[in-house]
Amino acid sequence: MRILDKYILKKFLSSFALVLVLLLPIAIAIDVSEKIDRFLRNVDLTVGDIIKDYYVHFVVIFGNTFMPLALFIAVIFFTSKIAGNTEVIAIHSAKISFTRFLKPYFIGATIVTFIALGMNHFVVPKSNKTYNHFIKTYLKKKNYSQNVTTNVNLQLGPDEYIYLKSYNSNTNQGYKFSYEKFDGIKLKYKLMSENIRWVEKDTTFRLNTYKQRFLLEDRDSINVGIKLDTLLNFRPKDLINVDDLAKEMTSFELKKYIVQAENRGINNLNTYLVELYKRTSLPISTYILTFIAVCLAAKKRRGGMGINLAIGITLMFIYVFFLKIAEVLGAGAETNALVMVWLPNIFFGILAIYLYLRNAKN
Repeated sequence: MRILDKYILKKFLSSFALVLVLLLPIAIAIDVSEKIDRFLRNVDLTVGDIIKDYYVHFVVIFGNTFMPLALFIAVIFFTSKIAGNTEVIAIHSAKISFTRFLKPYFIGATIVTFIALGMNHFVVPKSNKTYNHFIKTYLKKKNYSQNVTTNVNLQLGPDEYIYLKSYNSNTNQGYKFSYEKFDGIKLKYKLMSENIRWVEKDTTFRLNTYKQRFLLEDRDSINVGIKLDTLLNFRPKDLINVDDLAKEMTSFELKKYIVQAENRGINNLNTYLVELYKRTSLPISTYILTFIAVCLAAKKRRGGMGINLAIGITLMFIYVFFLKIAEVLGAGAETNALVMVWLPNIFFGILAIYLYLRNAKN
């Protein structure tokens, strides 16, 4: 690695770290000002608990969220600075091509990308779980309806279906439960109960006031009882519609959940697929945003660094805007989640190629 590569790579990583370190305290200060009254209302909360169970994970989650923005601003900042000092002109005068000039940026982007991939797939989901639990426990108003899902229908397999009138995720109890097993289109077995409860210790479901109906060739057989512990092919998390559920699972857990849900006949899993694909597409955008930033800032402009930062930040917000639209559209049942998640990267990738070719010719 040349001295030039080491110089640019050092500037790349140090500027990125500096911008990230500057952004996070601002985010924390804003968050503290918004939530300080709710912290104080919970007398059992200590400062240590707030830092350990909330703000440590807040830094992990929002640091990961700010990473592309921090990288983009950092690259524009230090590249504009060396361009303003005519260092880029000196580099080109030494017969170093623009493509060769991009090498240390590529190395830096690769380092950040691998860090972001590890964070997105494994670290952030675990932080989300603790972070969301803290919010639900201490910061949200206790509302019974928030924890109750009504009219739950779930297909467990090709011929197995369950239905619940309502399910409470806090107590892990459901009401008006029924389970049906078919042979083709013919009903073979039905199990009903007034109440169903998940028993974590035994990993079984406990049915209270139940009725079993076996449909035989020549007759029906009916059994009734007060209590029945049984194994069923689903878990409590399959019964609740929680937007944060996908964000709280690591990628291996999320893939496993998607496969199980597909086997149970659940049709629209795009919300989970969007979350899974986004964990890879966002880190890969590091390369695209880096090359756009270098192409914008590598030339000395009238107006200096301010013009470059204004153009760059505008492009960054356009990217974030398209990303959010793509996520919403990708969650729809009739769309291809993979295509929608990668669409912003495709468009901005084309822009990066155009800017690169224009700079490479000069």
